[in-house]
Amino acid sequence: MNTNGLGLFSLVGRRALVTGASGGLGAAIAIGLSRAGADVVVHAEVLPADCDGTCAAIRAAGVRAAAIAGDLSDFTTPGRLVSEAIAAVGGLDILVNNAGTIRRASAEETTDEDWDHVLDVNLGSVFRLCREAGRGMLAAGHGKIINIASLLSFQGGILVPAYAAAKSGVAAITRSLANEWSGRGVNVNAIAPGYMRTANTAALRADPERSRQILERIPAARWGEPEDLVGAAVFLASRASDYVHGHVLIVDGGWMGR
Repeated sequence: MNTNGLGLFSLVGRRALVTGASGGLGAAIAIGLSRAGADVVVHAEVLPADCDGTCAAIRAAGVRAAAIAGDLSDFTTPGRLVSEAIAAVGGLDILVNNAGTIRRASAEETTDEDWDHVLDVNLGSVFRLCREAGRGMLAAGHGKIINIASLLSFQGGILVPAYAAAKSGVAAITRSLANEWSGRGVNVNAIAPGYMRTANTAALRADPERSRQILERIPAARWGEPEDLVGAAVFLASRASDYVHGHVLIVDGGWMGR
């Protein structure tokens, strides 16, 4: 591992937990943090999952990797995950709240079970993980928390009322915690991805008309790739962002600029 050229962006000696990191955005972020020098614990809902590939890529960067599992709709999971991550790598300096779920239905057809599940995973677990990790970071006097928001933190979306509500809440939690913790050495920020090539968008990409409508709206004229988030994540996890608090960094190919 050679991170000498990273300067302020170096994560050497830092320890990170990335939720939902068996593939997609989470895996790309976890591997990106490792290549900047961080030891990384990756989370999946169930193990064994595809975390083996993510962990192998992390170890190839010359740092430590570990995999942990837990259902984030369970209120007791966040505290356990933080404890297990700390045990695995000796501490926790960076938390990336990436795990999420989506259930598509019109508002009038959205069930209470779907509403509650999406809010529990996409919003409730984010707060609980921030709270549990934040306690240790506040005691240490430093830490970086990165929440994964969405374009739907700013827009209503179509056929995803629970997801839109949750992601709007993620942006609000990010700002709220930043107000409380920025003066105590802990940075809380978020990344709002645009339309990315992940499992969550498979249905949209498979619909020729909807896919065309989306691509026509993106100035970059392509779907985002998971790797497009790595630079933003490394920046927000590093000393380069020490004076950045409560910010939602949009990575969307220009969508929000139109």
